[in-house]
Amino acid sequence: MEGNRIGRRTILRTAGALAAATAVTGCGTLMGSSESRGSGGGKKRLVVSNSGGAYNDALAKAIYEPFTKETGITVTTVNYQSAQVIAQVKQGRPQVDLMDNSLLVFQKMARLECLEAMDHDRLKSVKGAGIPEHQLPEHAVGKNVWCSLMAYRTDSLKRAPKSWGDFWNTHSFTGPRSLQSAEVDIPELEFALLADGVPLDKLYPLDVDRAFKSMSRIRGGVKKFWNTGALPAVLLGRKEVVATSLYGGRADELIKQGMPVAYQWNGARRLTNGWGIPKGADNTDAAYKLIDFSLRPEVQAAFAKLYPGGPVVPGAIKLLSEDVLAALPTSPQNLKIGFDADVAWWDKNRDAVTKRWQEWADA
Repeated sequence: MEGNRIGRRTILRTAGALAAATAVTGCGTLMGSSESRGSGGGKKRLVVSNSGGAYNDALAKAIYEPFTKETGITVTTVNYQSAQVIAQVKQGRPQVDLMDNSLLVFQKMARLECLEAMDHDRLKSVKGAGIPEHQLPEHAVGKNVWCSLMAYRTDSLKRAPKSWGDFWNTHSFTGPRSLQSAEVDIPELEFALLADGVPLDKLYPLDVDRAFKSMSRIRGGVKKFWNTGALPAVLLGRKEVVATSLYGGRADELIKQGMPVAYQWNGARRLTNGWGIPKGADNTDAAYKLIDFSLRPEVQAAFAKLYPGGPVVPGAIKLLSEDVLAALPTSPQNLKIGFDADVAWWDKNRDAVTKRWQEWADA
């Protein structure tokens, strides 16, 4: 999740981020000038926090640069963890106007009263667009969808695994596996429950006891519980495992290199990245303008062509080719066989589940 999706680089600390912050178009001071950080809504500079790397590169090309060309508002990006922004808000000095992060992170920030309520009525692109309700929470708005799913070596398995039940079946699908550790993200309890026969639409509230019993059944077949977003693709590429969970898109480079690797979309866990405005941010008018721009169908489609993040606007799907749609979690064929993580449940239970995971892993 935060800091670990495809293309993410190490998150810079506050001082480093300020020093390294780069405007997508134009130059100027990031902090302190009346032009960029004064109060009011008519400023021509917008400071946006995102996770950097390939993700930021795609955002720049598909969203920030055309937005600046249309509006004259310069977008400057920084790499902040949510904890940094929370600390800034608590001190009454938020250093960013807009955040790009997961709705799970925004669920927590809203609970901590660190986000402005989102006025969806100010977003013309939202009205009548058909964005799912769960992607329009009170304090945020969804933008693109990513997922965790299964990838496997086609040369190591006699037949392709079709479900998490097959992944858990180490007798018929022999070979070492890898699954995600709680050190890097929310544990994959849903996959354990799906493997144990729980239907997609009956996952929540998660039966934690049942999930850990299921995890214990496959534990002996797991070579490594991965703790960085890049590791599962590395393990798969080196043939150290025959199958693994991983963030959608992570194995693309292996496939492009001609390695015998494939995805299984059945049972993919979707999470939504979106926009949130830190409480007390200076430049809310420009923030709303960027949010609105990013939700236009043609802009959503442009981003999806550059980065495997599924559009939240259904109208964007019609603008994409079949080969692009095949790699997106919100394409019609993939949408119906995956599920959306319940961020409210995870925000409420994450600490307890993580503690239990650590106890289970150390046992």
